[in-house]
This record gives sequence, C-alpha cells and structure tokens, in this order.
Amino acid sequence: MEPGVTVNRSYNSYVNHMHPCYELDDIAIVFTRNPSITCVLLYVFLGLLSVFTTCGNLLVIISILYFKQLHVSTNYLILSLAVADLLVGMLAFPYNMAFTLTACWYRNDLFCKVRHSIGIAVGLASILHLCCISVDRYYAICQPLTYRTKINSRVIGIMILVSWGTPVLTGIVMNAGNNQNYCEDGCFLDALVSATVGSIFFFYIPVIIMLIIYLKIFLVAKRQANSIQNTICQSTKSRITVSKTERKATKTLAIIMGVFLLCWTPIDLCIIFQPLTYIVTPIAVVESLYWLAMSNSMLNPFIYAFFYSWFRSAFRIIISGKILQGDFSNSQLR
Repeated sequence: MEPGVTVNRSYNSYVNHMHPCYELDDIAIVFTRNPSITCVLLYVFLGLLSVFTTCGNLLVIISILYFKQLHVSTNYLILSLAVADLLVGMLAFPYNMAFTLTACWYRNDLFCKVRHSIGIAVGLASILHLCCISVDRYYAICQPLTYRTKINSRVIGIMILVSWGTPVLTGIVMNAGNNQNYCEDGCFLDALVSATVGSIFFFYIPVIIMLIIYLKIFLVAKRQANSIQNTICQSTKSRITVSKTERKATKTLAIIMGVFLLCWTPIDLCIIFQPLTYIVTPIAVVESLYWLAMSNSMLNPFIYAFFYSWFRSAFRIIISGKILQGDFSNSQLR
C-alpha cells in the first residue's frame, strides 16, 4: 500500500468520485485495498499500450536498419519518427501511467514539469518529422528530376536534427518559468495559456503547411495520372511504375498524417478553447484526450505493415527469428 498524502477538499472530491484506484482514508489518500475492476483494467490496458508501442516501433527500427532494400531517404525520416515513438512507449507511457493511475501523491512540482515537457516534446517531434516527410514527398512527386540532388543525405540529416533539437529546447523553455507546487489542476489549468500559444505555433501552423503541401502533391499526382493514360511506349511504362510507387508511398504517408491529426487534434482543441470558456474541463476528460494523442505512437507501425508489403515481409522475417540464423540483409522484400 502506498504512503498516504494529506489532501484538501478538492482532492477528496476527486478521489471519491473520479479515481478508480485510490480511496480516502480519514485525511489521507491511499491505494485501495480492494482494487476495482476498472482499476485493474486500466493498469492492464495502459500497460499493453506501452508494450505494443515499444515492440511495434522496435520492429520498424530493426527493419530499416537491417534490410538494405529499405535504405532510402524517406525511410530514414520514418526511422527517426519510429525512434521518437519508441521513446513514447518506453518512457512517456510508464511516466504518464504513474500520473494517471495515482491520486497525485507525487507532490513535487518537478513531476508536473517533466510530464509536461515530455508531452510537448513528443507531439512536436512527431509533427516536425511529418513536416519533413511531406517536404520529401513533395520533391519526389512534384520535382522528381531534382529530387536526388535536393533531398540528399545532408539535407535528411539536417531535417532529423531540427526535428529532435526543436522539441527538446521547446519543452525546456516552456517549463523553465513554471513554478507550480501542486499537481492535477496545476498541470492542466495554470499552464493552459502557454500551452495555447504552443499549440498555435507548434501544431496548427505546421498542420496547415502540411495540408497545403499534400494538396499540391495530390493535384500534381492527379495531373500525372491523366498524362500516363495517354502514353504507350515502353520507356514511359518504366516511369509509370516509378510514379505509381511514389504515389503509393505518398498516399500511405498522408494516411499517417491523417491518423496523427485524429489523435492529436482533440487535445489541442481542448487546450486552445479552454481559456475561452468558463467551464473547466474535467481532469478525466483531459487525461483521456492526452492518452488518445499519445496512442498515435502505437498506430504508425500498424499503418506501415498494412500498406507496405516490404514492411510486412521484414516484420515476418524478424518475428520468426530468421535474422538470427543467417544474413538476410540483402533479401528482396516483396
């Protein structure tokens, strides 16, 4: 049983009416002696979410690093995104479980700051990687003749560096002046103004840019498809195959961005509209939206496996343990 923590009336009400894993014992919050089914299911569900996220992204990382067929520029950006999602599964999920499934018996404000920093860094890293991927797809589809020269290894390296450096610095700066001495309400309400500004600059603006880029790609791809219908020579057929491959990759990455928006938009809308209303969003609702946002890190590997046959082949080889029995790095993934 966890040590009790003295609480005020607001926390008493929270525990009595909202928290499934803790109970009020006189003037202290303690872990319940008889955990409810809801409490047990929450621990199991969130634990499985962490495991699936870690394992799924680990498969993506191993696949890209091991199989030479996957050593292409776009996949290096996907690799970096998978590393960010892997850290979510290994670090962010367990850390947030400690917050979601406790009655805030961590009284040190550092807990709130670290959690808030992780949330900012995770969301911003994902969206910056997706921005870089959309730029890569733009040149691959709209300017294929100059793609190899403009999107080279140096440019990819700079994209990855910016996608990692900016979230880390932003998470530190946005919490540097945060002097909260309590959790729960403080983690979500007092930081809403700064979070709103962050959402505008680090979510809505990048999303608008990505939507514009993918709209441009869609229009160019549609124009290319119409042009392909009027060609019959063999050399053109070769270009047709390449064009179809590029368009399929773009479609898949656009779906990844769409899933990202479905997961992250609710929490960002909640953050930006909260200061404009007089009704405080319940902690349970904010927590649910926050977990929905982070679940995006679990979904990306499943999208790769569903749409990319070569990722499915790579996953099968890795899961079966064949890479431990011989050198399959040059295997032709189909």
